[in-house]
Amino acid sequence: MNTKNLKGKLYLIPTTLGDCNPEDVLPQTVKRAIQFIDHYIVENEKTARKCIKSVFPEKVQSSLILSTLNKYTEIAEHNAMLKPCFEGINVGLMSEAGCPGVADPGAAIVKLAHEKGIQVVPLVGPSSILLAMMGSGMNGQSFAFNGYLPIDKSEKKAALKNYEKFSHDKNQSQIFIETPYRNNKLLEDLLQTLQPSTHLCIAADITLPTEYIKTFRVADWKKVSIDLHNRPTIFIVHKM
Repeated sequence: MNTKNLKGKLYLIPTTLGDCNPEDVLPQTVKRAIQFIDHYIVENEKTARKCIKSVFPEKVQSSLILSTLNKYTEIAEHNAMLKPCFEGINVGLMSEAGCPGVADPGAAIVKLAHEKGIQVVPLVGPSSILLAMMGSGMNGQSFAFNGYLPIDKSEKKAALKNYEKFSHDKNQSQIFIETPYRNNKLLEDLLQTLQPSTHLCIAADITLPTEYIKTFRVADWKKVSIDLHNRPTIFIVHKM
C-alpha cells in the first residue's frame, strides 16, 4: 500500500467545560487521541496547552504545533491549518470549552475538511447545550439552539417574545446563551418579558462542582435569588 497518498484525519477533540478533573467528563478515546496527535487547531494556545497537559501529562509540550483559530482568523489561513493532513499527519481541532464545531468557530474548519476529502472524526465529550436540554425536563424531541440574543434592549425583548411564541406554537424548546458577565441582566430581562406561566430552565456551571440546573415557571423564578455573573449558563424557554 502506498501510504504517501493517505491523508491524515481531522479529530474533533472535546474539552472540559471548566476547571474539573478531565477523567470525570472525558472518555479514554480523547486521551488516546491527544497521545498520538501533535498538530492542533485551537481557539487559545495557552488554554489548549493547559487542557492537553491535564488530559495527558506525559505529552511533551515542545512537540506540539498549534494554529490559532478565532473570530480574527482570516479565511485564507484555513487551508494552511489543514495542510498537515495532506502530508498524512493527523490534526486535532479543539474548542475553548466543550465540543468543537458547536457554537464554535471550528465549524468552518470541519466544513473545509469535508470539501477537501479529509476524514472527520468527532470524539465523545461534554456539550453544555445537550446536557442542559437533558436536565431541563423540556421537550427533547424538538428543540432549537439560537446562539446569542441581540444586545439592543428592544431587539432582545422582541426576540424573547418570538422565541416564547414559537415554543408554544411548535411545541419546541428554545435554547440560547449570553456572555457570562451579562447573565444577571438577561435573567432580569427574561423575568420582565416572558409570561408568568412560561417555563424557564437555567443551567449554569454544567459538569463543575457548582453545577446548577433548575426549571421553574417565570412566576416562580421571581421568588428565587441566584447570581449568574461570570458563570457559563444555558437558558431554555418553553411555553407549554
